[in-house]
Amino acid sequence: MNFNYDIIVVGAGHAGCEAATAAANMGSKTLLITMDMNKIAQMSCNPAVGGIAKGQIVREIDALGGQMGIVSDKTAIQFRMLNRSKGPAMWSPRVQSDRVKFIETWRDIIENTNNLDMWQDMVSELLLDGAVVTGVKTRMGVEFKAKSVILTNGTFLNGLIHVGKVQIGGGRLGEPASYGMSEQLRDFGFKTDRMKTGTPVRIDGRSVDFSLLEEQKGDDDFHKFSYLPNINRTLEQRSCWITYTSEEVHDALREGLNDSPLYNGQIQSIGPRYCPSIETKIVTFSEKTSHQLFLEPEGVNTNEYYLNGFSSSLPLQNQIKALQLVPAFRNVHIFRPGYAIEYDFFDPTQLLPTLETKMVKNLFFAGQINGTTGYEEAGGQGLIAGINAHINCHGGEAFTLKRDEAYIGVLIDDLITKGVDEPYRMFTSRAEYRILLRQDNADERLTRRGYDLGLASKDRLNFLIEKEEEVKRLIDFVANFSIKPDRINPFLESINTAPLRHGVKLLDLITRPHIDLNLMATEVGSLNETLNSIENRKDEIIESADIKIKYGGYIKRERMMADKLTRLEDIRIKDKFNYKEIQSISTEGRQKLASINPETIAQASRIPGVSPNDISVLLILLGR
Repeated sequence: MNFNYDIIVVGAGHAGCEAATAAANMGSKTLLITMDMNKIAQMSCNPAVGGIAKGQIVREIDALGGQMGIVSDKTAIQFRMLNRSKGPAMWSPRVQSDRVKFIETWRDIIENTNNLDMWQDMVSELLLDGAVVTGVKTRMGVEFKAKSVILTNGTFLNGLIHVGKVQIGGGRLGEPASYGMSEQLRDFGFKTDRMKTGTPVRIDGRSVDFSLLEEQKGDDDFHKFSYLPNINRTLEQRSCWITYTSEEVHDALREGLNDSPLYNGQIQSIGPRYCPSIETKIVTFSEKTSHQLFLEPEGVNTNEYYLNGFSSSLPLQNQIKALQLVPAFRNVHIFRPGYAIEYDFFDPTQLLPTLETKMVKNLFFAGQINGTTGYEEAGGQGLIAGINAHINCHGGEAFTLKRDEAYIGVLIDDLITKGVDEPYRMFTSRAEYRILLRQDNADERLTRRGYDLGLASKDRLNFLIEKEEEVKRLIDFVANFSIKPDRINPFLESINTAPLRHGVKLLDLITRPHIDLNLMATEVGSLNETLNSIENRKDEIIESADIKIKYGGYIKRERMMADKLTRLEDIRIKDKFNYKEIQSISTEGRQKLASINPETIAQASRIPGVSPNDISVLLILLGR
């Protein structure tokens, strides 16, 4: 039995699994400690991965060599590309997953990853040598030593579950909370607070009248999460279902408001604005007579359904009474009620960009412990923490992602620079460069970096190079192929687009709305031959070329904007100033700059409370 490791990861949720596999795959001897080995990467809330902006994060994890995209594809029971009616910067992949198979697939990966061990136990204490972490001690009294420790405790730190007036200690319903760690870190000087979130009722599908629901099927095309061509959806695909609440339902919910911990003030913790409970919705949006509900399947071989949009902490009887007033649920049977949970988190401004804590060396935080919410945000943080913990152990330059490189870069920069005043969730609106950070090009942005780290495989790099070469060949062809008006005008008029007055390159036609490569191939034989000559991932390559052609001007302009601001990212100021002594900076600015100690001028400019004048003062002091 080994008690000495390079890296220990505490918690086997989505952050912990990514951290542990990344560190182990890079060559660190790694131990993953979890309270229940049968609930690795448990989908505590809805059985889905991806969505608006979150899908981009999953593609970035995959491009770097992480696992979430692979697991999601293998266990998908429905795939949808959201926001297809908008531009490609907004397209976001999402899957419904088979919850049980998701766990099984992750466990299979972990058990077959070299350098990675597991231990089932609860960590109760960190082992410290001054301000350096040296290992952990478990509830069973076992001490494991390590060069780095990554905490990914999720909602388990002093977790407390609420259903009406009933309170149960736990990190998830039926699973115990973790005690001791928060108190130790708080005593050490870490700033901590409480957050709250909720989860909906789980419904027995046998008690649902599906004829009264609107069916929502998935997409049936080439899109998926992983860039690896041999990873595909193989499970039976299932539909989701849509229904709505009504005024009658809202009246029934109002009857229990005084007993709702998420609403009545029983829970004082910080909650999410963007994903409120159903009881909060009917009060905040009192003018609305209905709210949309999504009934989502939990897997291929189960009758369990998740009712998205009905998050609640109301007493059990109030939840059931309201549900029975929805026509499709008049005979509803539930497996468990919705509930609220509150838990400890740590102010993420106490972290470096690597996710190592500022106060304790070689100690990393990732996931909900940093005040975030969502499997995807957790997975992205876990991957970065795992990479940097490995680098701390074996040497090398710290690995970080900039805001123009990845949504993961936006996520981490937001956390360490601005902190959180509610559970942090990624949105496309948080990214200044979302035309650059599309879901289709995450491999182009990140796979070479993952390969240089030793995380992305040679095969993955070769797949990227092959794709890039095919896309370039295709764009070069249409950029150099001339087309005459008399040849193409009848076709253009038939699809209600303006005819040509003179000859143009084929590329110029493809920049028009409603025209793409596949459409033009029906009229231009040479283009059709070129498309048919693509041997692998044809649809993916054609879509990538289409996007680059249509949005090339926007992409170039945003790249120029990002490059200009990169100059500020290159001006490093960490530890160069005693901010409290710079009287020409505003009082709030001095306080915030001293607290964060930003790495660069660019990061300093993003700190709430630091004014443009404060930044000008710093630039003058730097001689700029």
